[in-house]
Amino acid sequence: MESIVPAEVIERRILLIHKQKVMLDSDLAELYGVETKNLNRAVKRNIERFPEDFMFQLSLHETELLKCQSGTSKEGRGGRRYAPYVFTEQGVAMLSSVLKSERAVQVNIAIMRAFVQLREMIATHKDLARKLAAMEKKYDKQFRVVFDAIRQLMAEPPLKKRPIGFIQKDKG
Repeated sequence: MESIVPAEVIERRILLIHKQKVMLDSDLAELYGVETKNLNRAVKRNIERFPEDFMFQLSLHETELLKCQSGTSKEGRGGRRYAPYVFTEQGVAMLSSVLKSERAVQVNIAIMRAFVQLREMIATHKDLARKLAAMEKKYDKQFRVVFDAIRQLMAEPPLKKRPIGFIQKDKG
């Protein structure tokens, strides 16, 4: 079944803040096809549905860190008068009861599926690491090279950094 928003687009917008997977109000508004201020206005009209484990506002320091990590602020986030709100998975689910458009329903379904897929990937990775550790204890040192190679394959690939500035090729 084709989703209204590709899973990869959603997954790139899920952030880890306060040890929770969250999405920014501006990213959600963009996905829902509404302005950020309208999304937040709808939430504030129904604030009793959004306890702090569903939604919280970033501190000014966290907002600055977020801008630094992403390079520049996205269009729509720049020039805000207040720090952004972030929504946990439960908060995103609650948004479907506040935003009642057909697009909001379809986007919410896609977001919920992305959160589930992310959770499954994390669980699979942890399970694999646990099994590898158990096997390593069970077998002797002759397999150490194999275990080290598997660990390297499981590790996050290092970011490739391109040199900054103009690089002149030799005219040789």
